[in-house]
Amino acid sequence: MLKKIFILTGAGISAESGLKTFRDADGLWEGHDIMDVATPEGWKANQELVLDFYNQRRKQLLSVQPNAAHKALVELEEHFDVTIITQNVDDLHERAGSKKVIHLHGELLKARSSADEHDIVSWQKDIKMGDLCAKKSQMRPHVVWFGEAVPLLDDAARAVMQADIVLIVGTSMQVYPAAGLIDYAPANAELYFIDPQPNIQSAHNLKVIAENASTGVPTLVNELIKNT
Repeated sequence: MLKKIFILTGAGISAESGLKTFRDADGLWEGHDIMDVATPEGWKANQELVLDFYNQRRKQLLSVQPNAAHKALVELEEHFDVTIITQNVDDLHERAGSKKVIHLHGELLKARSSADEHDIVSWQKDIKMGDLCAKKSQMRPHVVWFGEAVPLLDDAARAVMQADIVLIVGTSMQVYPAAGLIDYAPANAELYFIDPQPNIQSAHNLKVIAENASTGVPTLVNELIKNT
């Protein structure tokens, strides 16, 4: 039976493809206050602003490509049972070829009904005011905003509980509830943390790799495959 690998990825892996990280040091995202573009209150106050913001993010996403880290993770699938749980709303893992990806915070290339969170459709063009669902409600980005529930969190936790190996890539592990997923890992699981500025140190079953994702991930993948 193949060993199970759980991989938690964050903004750092996508940043190396040219996507801006979710928020800068000043708390802004592409010059916008997070509260204005990533909360239900912001949506209620100015739907046109929110739609335009995500339309620009979608255009940016369609202009970039998966990097060496995304591609290396695909190689693991030939030797392990791999589940990727990403905090990112891009599709770079899928475009690289990863088959099992759980998007905790939604997907930029999908839209959903404002009236029914389960009414979700693929969407690569701009979402405009007047684009309505079957219930005549405005379509919105399929993105989990601050203050909203994370519907796939239980699925992610169940995946981590079965992991033999856990990789954490490009995330500070400071944003909850995603950061809490590591607590579900079995006590005997091997843990790897790849980040150029790690905020934790190596321990008994935790190895810290202080490198960017595009260099650290391929190196670790080769090591894991060699040891199978």
